[in-house]
Amino acid sequence: MTSHRYDQILQVIGDRQPACGSTTVVAVDGPSGAGKTSFVAGLAEAARARVLHLEDVYPGWDGLAATPPLIAGVLETVAADGIGTVPRWDWEHHRPGRLLRVLPTRLLILDGVGSGAAILRPYLSLLIWVDAPTAVRKERALARDGGTYAPFWDMWAAQEAEHFTQEATRQHADVVVTT
Repeated sequence: MTSHRYDQILQVIGDRQPACGSTTVVAVDGPSGAGKTSFVAGLAEAARARVLHLEDVYPGWDGLAATPPLIAGVLETVAADGIGTVPRWDWEHHRPGRLLRVLPTRLLILDGVGSGAAILRPYLSLLIWVDAPTAVRKERALARDGGTYAPFWDMWAAQEAEHFTQEATRQHADVVVTT
């Protein structure tokens, strides 16, 4: 993504009011392997924003549906000027790990599948959808996570498809980015 494209998005963010107390929250959602995390890294650097990666909190490979309510609890606390907490997921031991703390801040970016869910939208100032063709996404995801992700690709993709159908996330996006 070019800095020019980030400049355009930063302008859109700057035109939005915080919807989570004094914190402006931007969600970057889309299917696995679409390029969300790379996009978020550039955007966060350009905006000097904090990032909450949902992959840190998904409760396991079958935990997509459980994640938006967890994040809603975090954002509810942040909106009240408190410190939101959520357990990190310990992927190695398949159990909740230490608490992740989310402080109120000027700009918080949510990175991950489910970040644009309906339960979270009241806290969002902007929803960005990132996508790429399925073959490209799968190749990227498996190259990134190798043997760890390969056995779970189909299961995760099915959860994503169901989630995105129920949530109509792309249709609610303010900005669509194709990588």
